[in-house]
Amino acid sequence: MNYKLKDEYIELYKLLKVLDLVDSGAEAKLIIANGHVRRNGEVELRKRAKIQVGDIIEIADVVIEIS
Repeated sequence: MNYKLKDEYIELYKLLKVLDLVDSGAEAKLIIANGHVRRNGEVELRKRAKIQVGDIIEIADVVIEIS
C-alpha cells in the first residue's frame, strides 16, 4: 500500500485512521501503545511520531510506503 503525503509529515495514529486500518483514533493509539506497529523495521511506540516521506510502516500484514 502506498500513501502520498500531502504535508511535511503525518502523525502515526492519524495515518492509521486515514487509511481506515482502525475504527477510531483511540483504537489506533491502543494498537501503537501495545507495540503492534513497526516503523522502518523497528517497533514504534510514539502515537504522535512524525511519519515522513520514505518511511515504511508495518501493521499486522499491511505494509505502507510513504511517498
